[in-house]
Amino acid sequence: MEHSYQEQAKVFKALCDPKRIAILGQLRSGEKCACVLLDALDLTQSGLSYHMKILCESKIVSSRPEGKWTHYRLDPSGRDAAVRLLQELTTPDSEQPGCCHCGK
Repeated sequence: MEHSYQEQAKVFKALCDPKRIAILGQLRSGEKCACVLLDALDLTQSGLSYHMKILCESKIVSSRPEGKWTHYRLDPSGRDAAVRLLQELTTPDSEQPGCCHCGK
C-alpha cells in the first residue's frame, strides 16, 4: 500500500457522512458555487466549510476560488484513486498480481 493508513482513512471519512454524500450528489451534475450548495443542502456556511474541507482533503473533490466564493467539483483522479484503494483493501493477497504466497 502506497499511502499511510491516515491518508487512506481520509477517503473513507469523506464517504461516511450523509451530508457529504448529498454534496457529492449535487456535484455530479457539474461544478457548483458554495452559495448554491448552501441553498440546496440547507447547511450553514461553517457546516459546508467543514464538510468541504474533508472532501477536498480526500481529493475526491477539488476547489477553486472565484471572488468571495469557492467553486467545487468532483475530481476524476481522486475518484479513480478512491476506487483503486477500495479494490486494493478488499482484495485478498492471494488474488493480487505477483502474490508471493502462491508463486504467480
